[in-house]
Amino acid sequence: MELQAVLMAAGGGSRMTDLTYNTPKAMLPVGNKPLIWYPLNLLERVGFEEVIIITTKEVQKMMSMDPKIKVDVKMKLDVVCIQEDGDMGTADALRHIQQKIKTDILVVSCDLITDVALHEVVDLFRAHNATLAMLMSKAHEFTETVPGQKGKKKTAEQRDFVGVDQSGQRLLFMANEADLEDGLSLRKSVIRKHPRMHIRTGLVDAHLYCLKKAVVDFLSENKSISSIRGELLPYLVRKQFSKTANYEKIKDDCEDQTQKKSSTDDEVVISSRDESLLQRAQELSCWNDHRGDMSEAYHGGKLRCYVHIMEQGLCCRVNTLAAYIEANRLAPKLFEEPAVHPSSVISERCQMGSDSIIGALCQVADKTSIKRSTIGNSTTVKEKVKIANSIIMHGVAIEEGCNIQGSVICSNAVIGRGADLKYCLVGSGQWIEPEGGRGYIFWKKMVFFRSHKR
Repeated sequence: MELQAVLMAAGGGSRMTDLTYNTPKAMLPVGNKPLIWYPLNLLERVGFEEVIIITTKEVQKMMSMDPKIKVDVKMKLDVVCIQEDGDMGTADALRHIQQKIKTDILVVSCDLITDVALHEVVDLFRAHNATLAMLMSKAHEFTETVPGQKGKKKTAEQRDFVGVDQSGQRLLFMANEADLEDGLSLRKSVIRKHPRMHIRTGLVDAHLYCLKKAVVDFLSENKSISSIRGELLPYLVRKQFSKTANYEKIKDDCEDQTQKKSSTDDEVVISSRDESLLQRAQELSCWNDHRGDMSEAYHGGKLRCYVHIMEQGLCCRVNTLAAYIEANRLAPKLFEEPAVHPSSVISERCQMGSDSIIGALCQVADKTSIKRSTIGNSTTVKEKVKIANSIIMHGVAIEEGCNIQGSVICSNAVIGRGADLKYCLVGSGQWIEPEGGRGYIFWKKMVFFRSHKR
């Protein structure tokens, strides 16, 4: 691969703090695999042999001990740790590893689970010699009831407005609903070159980007930009049609990335007085600077942004509790693996649905029922337990006679005998008293659970 892979895995999971209270987001179990395993597997399947992982020391330590990563991941992992309490954005993180970046890069977030044909994004980047090529997908409609919410409540997020050309690939406009209080306005420079623009909503940024090395160099000189998604991307998209072309800041290295100019003698400087004449000449010219084909000419545009919109398939960002629940339902379908790990001991009198999975070293006793649920590694389920539409993480102990429905039980929790839990979230290492869990609304349960740490 001529691209370097960079995996962002330092995020704290600010929108799912109940899950990340004791476990970093990158190591949350999804389908009994750590969340970071999915983007690592994606990169390895398409041929990457090395990946730079930007993360924290805590995640690095947990990765070194996780059996799925130790056994399954064959790539060389170049782990770069940053301060856990530092206020470092994704663009800051790229700036932090600038010395390691030798080529164009593929940046992916640790919370992405997708079956996208990754070459479609990379080919788009190559074919147009683009500055940026990114992946977006249709917004996913969550189907599961979320603990603490009444009914199947949708996440109230503000929409992105994404403008594309007639091909649906050239990215012309990008803005969030929060930034459009005074209405949506388009620049004349965009309309002149692309008089027909399709504005789309209902799309989600997958946080997977191909970027020119020159963009990383640009970030090193512009330290005011902290976030890739919130600041860098809108800047690049907006600057595509700027009159100044921004040549000095975003260098066009399409001819020879290794050749560096030693002086300014070879540079042609166009004064503002001549710029309108040059632009007019380019618009009337039949010369096509879209190298090697008959596609529409770029007419000297040095900064080009593209987007691959995934219309079908799985593309999920696990950054909320609702997304986490949905990911556990969908992710196991990506890989053909046995529903019950060979090392687990399951009673013959256990009723288990075909849409459930049970991890390694589990023990499930007689007269239990498990439907549409994920049971984590080293979990013990005693007699006469009913589990439905739930996620049980690693090392959980469930005593006899419990009824668990639509709930998330975090690692190392103990559910006492006869407990009845419906649409609850039990924190890591918490203990539910025998026959407890009745008569508490969601937020009271959280206070109650956390006051009984083991």
